[in-house]
Amino acid sequence: MQHISLNVSDLARSKAFYKEVLGYLGFHVKSEGKDYIGLGNGMTGIWLSEAEPDRKGKLHRKNPGVNHLAFRAESREEVERFAEFLKEKGIPALYGSPRLFPEYGKDYYAVYFEDPDRLKLELVSGESPS
Repeated sequence: MQHISLNVSDLARSKAFYKEVLGYLGFHVKSEGKDYIGLGNGMTGIWLSEAEPDRKGKLHRKNPGVNHLAFRAESREEVERFAEFLKEKGIPALYGSPRLFPEYGKDYYAVYFEDPDRLKLELVSGESPS
């Protein structure tokens, strides 16, 4: 994937969240304006813009649309360090993670969390069924 664009309910709040969280994962601000931000890591870009006021419905991963975004880690230790970073920032982990998820693949070790609009995000190491 080259990039993904996300519409968010509160751009200022999401900018702060994604700059911090994705910054930890090696993403840098590539472009920023009053109504958007683009972050990238040299391979993939994530662009944020604020949804129009009449389109600010609540997201949920069980509804049609995106379920979650996953980022690759090189090791379990990297996932563990990132989970500690999330904890320090007051961002709760989901599903008792970080932990093994053998139903998803051999050595599939992940931490799941949510962005300010409740979009589920994941950092994973190990083999994926893809």
